[in-house]
Amino acid sequence: MEITHIEHIAIAVKNLDQAIKLFEEVFGLKCHLIDESRTQKTRTGYFLIGQTKIHLVESTEPFGPIGRFIENKGEGIHHISFAVKNLTEALKEAASKGVQLIDTEPKLSPEGYKIAFLHPKSTRGVLTQLCELPNKHD
Repeated sequence: MEITHIEHIAIAVKNLDQAIKLFEEVFGLKCHLIDESRTQKTRTGYFLIGQTKIHLVESTEPFGPIGRFIENKGEGIHHISFAVKNLTEALKEAASKGVQLIDTEPKLSPEGYKIAFLHPKSTRGVLTQLCELPNKHD
């Protein structure tokens, strides 16, 4: 599998507005987009640091995936996302090496690129996302 960079780190937060204020005031970052996903039951604030993003993710429903995560583990890092050259091949390679896949086929992210998750039981407790970004030369 060819990882090109860390695409993003997602942080589960109870209050998106307060978390954005913290990242802007303390770290001097600028939130460039807030997006709501009805299917994921989330609101996300996006920060860009070089080629890597920070996603601050708030649950819009207590029993959504982020709401359950915060209930069980509290606020904190939810997952790390690695950009790969070919997501379908990366998933096949991971599975062939015994990694448990949450997604056997790529899905579309809210930002419009292909994503798939690897189970944290296979990645030392870290929920890991692989993503394939669109080729900017197309």
